[in-house]
Amino acid sequence: MKTLYLLRHAKSSWEQPGDDHKRPLKGRGEKDALLVSEHTKSFIKPPEKIITSDAKRAETTANFFKKSFNISDDNFITNQSLYDFGGKKVLEVIKNISNSLDCVLIVGHNHALTSIANMLGDIGIDNIPTCGFVEIQFNIEKWEHANYGQIKNIIFPRDLKSKH
Repeated sequence: MKTLYLLRHAKSSWEQPGDDHKRPLKGRGEKDALLVSEHTKSFIKPPEKIITSDAKRAETTANFFKKSFNISDDNFITNQSLYDFGGKKVLEVIKNISNSLDCVLIVGHNHALTSIANMLGDIGIDNIPTCGFVEIQFNIEKWEHANYGQIKNIIFPRDLKSKH
């Protein structure tokens, strides 16, 4: 059994023009990342490894989950291939995860993550919003066989805010 967590980066700021790679999170993005990471840690198993896009907004979001799940620096990896909006490179990263790992969190961007959730999962998702989290379980032993799984959890910040 393999478990894949997909997390879209939290809301980023457009205040400073320039390099898209370096855009930081907005205040709302930081609040959402804290809210979703604290909520998810209460009922899902911690990922063994976090692999995040090297874009600042994704890496900052991933760090909230690193802290909530108490993930070591050794198990927190940035991967430039996850700075992908189509999904092909993200899918390659997923298919090449070490088979010694059973539970991995991927932090990246749309439209790649929505496309992959719909390609690999059994529930259609119109759009994974910023800081949206999707859990997909696969009844497989090797990540390269991650072709069709069951979506176990979909957590969007707006759903958590409506509960409070």
